[in-house]
Amino acid sequence: MPDSQKHVIGLVFYPGMTSLDIVGPHQVFGALPNVELHRIWKTRAPITSDDGLVMVPDTTFADCPTLDVICVGGGLEQQAIVDDPEVLNFFRQQGKTAKFITSVCSGAEFLAKAGLLDGYRAATHWGMREQLMANYDIEIINERVVIDRNRITGGGVTAGIDFGLTVASILCGEETAKMIQLLLEYDPAPPFDVGSPEKAGPELVEKAISLMQKISSLKLT
Repeated sequence: MPDSQKHVIGLVFYPGMTSLDIVGPHQVFGALPNVELHRIWKTRAPITSDDGLVMVPDTTFADCPTLDVICVGGGLEQQAIVDDPEVLNFFRQQGKTAKFITSVCSGAEFLAKAGLLDGYRAATHWGMREQLMANYDIEIINERVVIDRNRITGGGVTAGIDFGLTVASILCGEETAKMIQLLLEYDPAPPFDVGSPEKAGPELVEKAISLMQKISSLKLT
């Protein structure tokens, strides 16, 4: 049976984030019944994503209520803030009470640095797997969505939609999640079968890594 109780969900926005990491889950969560959505950052000033999309947070760290679900995505410019004590403290504080602590893509690094993934299994973007496994007590799983107790993590970028539907099913029931999937016409049929490094092959992976590094370097200078 769908859960009829109110759910308070917070999505952390930040300068340089990858918009689709959060826009995908946001689209799903916005269709849930009895949901209170918060778009969170330090201030309510507009922020610009790594692809130039401008978004406006509506909740600050200071006035954010206790969240049932806290979520953060990754971004080509996340290194500029991923060690920010104010940001990490916000995750730690919300992590004490949140029913579900979640991330999409390389947003898992924020949770890892806040100590919220120690001893957990998690998913992340393929470009972040080795780094997280080398530096933290995390078992990285090559899946679109990984659930380990109350940690729910999504793989890279587009996996945010799979992640959002998974969370929707947990909060409000499978029937509700299925209805949202149908409304979104989420029926992937990509034009190329190269959506993971395992499928893409080493040459294309090398080019993709080089491009990511180049873009990140340009944006952070």
